[in-house]
Amino acid sequence: MFARLISAAGQSRSAKTVEIFGWLILVEGTLVLFAPNFALSVLGIDAPMPQAGNYFRLVGLLVCGVGMLYIVSGRLNAEGFVFASMLDRPLVPFAMAILWYHGIIPGPLALIFSVQDFGSFLWTLVTWRRERQAR
Repeated sequence: MFARLISAAGQSRSAKTVEIFGWLILVEGTLVLFAPNFALSVLGIDAPMPQAGNYFRLVGLLVCGVGMLYIVSGRLNAEGFVFASMLDRPLVPFAMAILWYHGIIPGPLALIFSVQDFGSFLWTLVTWRRERQAR
């Protein structure tokens, strides 16, 4: 397994899209974890009180974990995970809209998560369909 993590031999193109998405959210999570005020300023969100900043860091840690899951699943060519990610990621814009509507998260954060997740979903879907048609 560890050798496959290093070389990713036989990785499908759709698994590669999942891996790249994982790297993206791992970087974002790391940024939120170690530089929360910078991440907030990039999103145009006012710096919260110190307690809320700690919760924002906790979110960064959780996002890092999800990123690692996507990276490993993509590297190991986990076809089931690729398919499952196509069921999950299109739901993110709806969840973000609900959270924004209820004032739980700010609009810029909801928008960036929605665009990123739905855009990566479309990329994986198109790649996955092309692979299926080539068979």
